[in-house]
Amino acid sequence: MEFIKENFLTSISLKENFLKTDNNYEKLQDVIKLIAERHYIGCKGLICGNGGSSCDAMHYAEELTGRFRKDRKALSAISLTDPSHITCVGNDFGFDQVFARSVEAFGREGDYLIAISTSGNSMNVIKAVEKARELNMLVIGLLGNDGGVVKGMTDYSFVVNAKTSDRVQEVHILIIHTIIEGIERLLFKENYES
Repeated sequence: MEFIKENFLTSISLKENFLKTDNNYEKLQDVIKLIAERHYIGCKGLICGNGGSSCDAMHYAEELTGRFRKDRKALSAISLTDPSHITCVGNDFGFDQVFARSVEAFGREGDYLIAISTSGNSMNVIKAVEKARELNMLVIGLLGNDGGVVKGMTDYSFVVNAKTSDRVQEVHILIIHTIIEGIERLLFKENYES
């Protein structure tokens, strides 16, 4: 049962290392400000990923459209994970296009895309980023390993260099919660006053 302690210690270490590398602390501040500015002027966020990252995408969207810590105005965010859309596009255009078609449908200049991939090489995420670039959207990557192909395609990338996707996703969800809290602190300051 030594693995239990090892899992927790590894997760703690990854989070500590993440904050110390690649100017992630400063980049996260920049991303929070940019996203908050976009929501302030009425733009929206799109977010996509596969498997567990798909669940993280849904989690991000529901926290913005619903509630995070306290009641506030809903913010526009769409998780690109609708099963009927994915099966329709997957059948008609191929699985590589499932997120790109949603970006094309919902994305506009000034909006932003958060692209999640624990490998950085998911083809459907790459295609979504390409489409977001065509639309002049801000693109943020939540990535794993060395960041893969997606890393070089984004405005900002947060790369979690871990051996397994579960450890990567643990840091990704912390980044997601931090971004959401940051947005709220900037746009709904009254919710954070003592």
